Amino acid sequence: MPSKNMLPKGQRRRTVKPEYRATRGVEPPPPPVIPVLAIEDETENHTRTFAAPAEAADLRLDQYLARAIPDISRSRVQLLIDHDQVRVNGQPAKAKLKLQGGELIEIEGAPHPPPLHAFPEDIPLTILYEDQSFAVIDKPAGMMVHAGAGVAAPGEEADERNHGTLVNALLHHFNQLSHVGGELRPGIVHRLDKQTSGIIVVAKDDSTHRKLSEMFAGRELEKTYIALVHGNMAREETTVNLPIGRDLVRRTRMTTRRSLESEGVRSALSHVKVIERIRSARYGQFTLVEVRIETGRTHQIRVHLQALGHPVVGDALYGAPHQIGHPPDAVSLDRNFLHAARLVFHHPRTRKIMTMESRLPSQLSGLLDMLRSD
Repeated sequence: MPSKNMLPKGQRRRTVKPEYRATRGVEPPPPPVIPVLAIEDETENHTRTFAAPAEAADLRLDQYLARAIPDISRSRVQLLIDHDQVRVNGQPAKAKLKLQGGELIEIEGAPHPPPLHAFPEDIPLTILYEDQSFAVIDKPAGMMVHAGAGVAAPGEEADERNHGTLVNALLHHFNQLSHVGGELRPGIVHRLDKQTSGIIVVAKDDSTHRKLSEMFAGRELEKTYIALVHGNMAREETTVNLPIGRDLVRRTRMTTRRSLESEGVRSALSHVKVIERIRSARYGQFTLVEVRIETGRTHQIRVHLQALGHPVVGDALYGAPHQIGHPPDAVSLDRNFLHAARLVFHHPRTRKIMTMESRLPSQLSGLLDMLRSD
């Protein structure tokens, strides 16, 4: 069966190079700006009614609601729809319903995600430093820092999101943790992405937690990461000063392509320095870099390196291939090649300079050795 992308019969010898060249390097038109709804806090017995604007035409219902109500995640929108709490023109609607604009939409009550809770679990921890005020943990890739509030995937037990987190391990290993972050995040001062490994600081009391939080907010710490990226980075050192905000189309991603004046977009600053350039006969070119960040935005390093045209190895969300190389020699990495390697800060009580370092995990150092030896 011919592909829908093929030229019409009789024109298949015609070249499409001129059309391709005309669009090469031209950015696609930005998606329509969806007006943000001024909706008050979620309440159990309140029904919100509004009309879908013309800009919502051709969007799925769940896409439109997630963009129109930025304070509610797409997973919570899905919960509302699944529980028949969303009606379009008076009828319960499916998430994939295509809007035309002008429909009357009703949202009844608040979403009800399955309950999440933290509890002690006997999970091994690598503790780099500990005293009466705080501890420094070497987090492995694949471990969530705390239970997430998203909806469980189809076929997945919702309670599984409560298990295996760093918080659960902390509750088992330490008798006391701070409560500033709430019941789901005891002790957690800052976070690392699930597939990022390395140094994370945990507070044992509220006073220490607040002092450490002020250091992070005031950029009083030196945070250094090691990353392997695709391609040969041209400059030995570069500074990326691009704001970061939620991608309005793909909500699981962040982007540098929204202006700093937009809602939810924040400034971000990363300093990138080349450590090593690797040219592999079978797998291509790579650059090992050191990244020092002055801000701590969501996915900051991954987004900034993608903006430079060099996605982090293993980071398919931001453009890296799912496999390195081609069959039969293809190699896959089930995590991001991103590691929080060094943290320098003043002890919150004694003011002594603390320098914490974490070596590359064997999975990452082994990949480097393989690429170097090829």
